[in-house]
Amino acid sequence: MLVSGAGTILDAMVDAGVPVALVVADRPCRGLERAAAAGIATALVERTEWGPDFDRDAYSARLADVLAGHGVDLVAMAGFGTVLTQPMQEAFGGRLLNTHPALLPSFKGWHAVRDALAYGVKVTGCTVHVADLDVDTGPILAQEAVPVFDDDTEASLHERIKEVERRLYPRTLLEIIDKGRVGV
Repeated sequence: MLVSGAGTILDAMVDAGVPVALVVADRPCRGLERAAAAGIATALVERTEWGPDFDRDAYSARLADVLAGHGVDLVAMAGFGTVLTQPMQEAFGGRLLNTHPALLPSFKGWHAVRDALAYGVKVTGCTVHVADLDVDTGPILAQEAVPVFDDDTEASLHERIKEVERRLYPRTLLEIIDKGRVGV
């Protein structure tokens, strides 16, 4: 699993029985602490540049090397804050999964919940998809709708979406593991 934040999706994965072999973060974060506390191997492939000089390809290659070095064959991003490029696709293409807080293909990108509210939709949701080179465009593996209430704020709606995500993402991963492949 690739994490950047609190590790709540990681907790959901562990609670659901998903066999997590390694947790990697792009920055020091609570997710690494949670993984270590659960007895899961961790690695920090730290991203030190955040501006226009950031070498996304070099970072993606370093990350792919760390994952391959641990014998990883399926990668689940869980709130991972770095967009990955060709070296990760070469190493894990079709086996790099992500979750997104909207019903793709609607509201791609980092501010999906805010964008859904601004657009005035009555239903949004959560999508589990294969990550490819373009942000939030890969094949959809699972989706679940979440109603938008008139009094919703970005925070209240996002929390309801996260509740679905913490159930849908582990279930989807367990189905993939059971089948031994991504897709139908």
